[in-house]
Amino acid sequence: MKTDWLILTATLPTRPSGLRVRVWRTLKATGAASLREGVYLLPEHAGSASTLRELEHTIREAGAEAHMLAMAARDVAQEQSFRAMFDRSEQHAAFLQSLKEARSRLATASAAELRRELRSLDAQLLALQAQDFFPGESGEQVAAAAAALRRELELRLSPDEPSARAGAIVALNPADYQARTWASRKRPWIDRLATAWLIGRFIDRRPVFRWLADASKCPKRALGYDFDGAAFTHVGDKVTFEVVAESFGLLARDPALARLGELVHFIDVGGFPVDEAAGLETLVRGLQALHVDDDALLAAALPVFDALHAAMGAADER
Repeated sequence: MKTDWLILTATLPTRPSGLRVRVWRTLKATGAASLREGVYLLPEHAGSASTLRELEHTIREAGAEAHMLAMAARDVAQEQSFRAMFDRSEQHAAFLQSLKEARSRLATASAAELRRELRSLDAQLLALQAQDFFPGESGEQVAAAAAALRRELELRLSPDEPSARAGAIVALNPADYQARTWASRKRPWIDRLATAWLIGRFIDRRPVFRWLADASKCPKRALGYDFDGAAFTHVGDKVTFEVVAESFGLLARDPALARLGELVHFIDVGGFPVDEAAGLETLVRGLQALHVDDDALLAAALPVFDALHAAMGAADER
């Protein structure tokens, strides 16, 4: 299969050096390969292709010379030669070694250290995958190994964390879910707290929440959420907050909820970094330390999510 390629040629002045440094940093961020000095190659399907195109304009606006070419390889040999310049097998091997070292620390690491490990590994994997333009077997091996280690880390942090189930998310009517009892695991963390906020603010006007020491003993009349076998829990790559929001049709009419869902998702299971994550995680940890009673914890967390939702809505309007 042939690839469409972008080639950027640039002739930069030696002085001042600021432009050269800026161009070099941007090229590194795109993952472009160097054919020779001043000539850079990138597959057109790369997520960073738009950045490479913008770089052409940046160089020209600075008064230097730059040209962007779009082309296909002339034959199979050249196609293979170009693709070989984007072989990430060494980076994959290095990341697998990082996973191995992280696994060796599981038994002795504290909860805080495990969370830092998760953040670091997520960031490394995303950076690697962003520049893995031709993922093959080694890329799949890395993704599978990272997912397995993440599950091990999550099980150490939260032994009763739900496993994602397969299947479609069914559309529901909030009118059928009024004055209900909603039950989840005690000492709620980010997904359970955010979902409780979502339920109370957008779905059930008079909810009652119960916090379970043993999720397997959830009352039959209660609507369980965020545990295995619950009415609402992780589905596919979505956390419970996202599943509940989608089930009740909230995301389509409230983009701020979608952004809040991305934030909850990242803190709960990782993925694409979100700027507000570190601050919200620290704040919720503080609320947990202040409030031993889970009803009090939820009451304290509600205005936090109100404020986040309002801030994200205001950002969307700007």
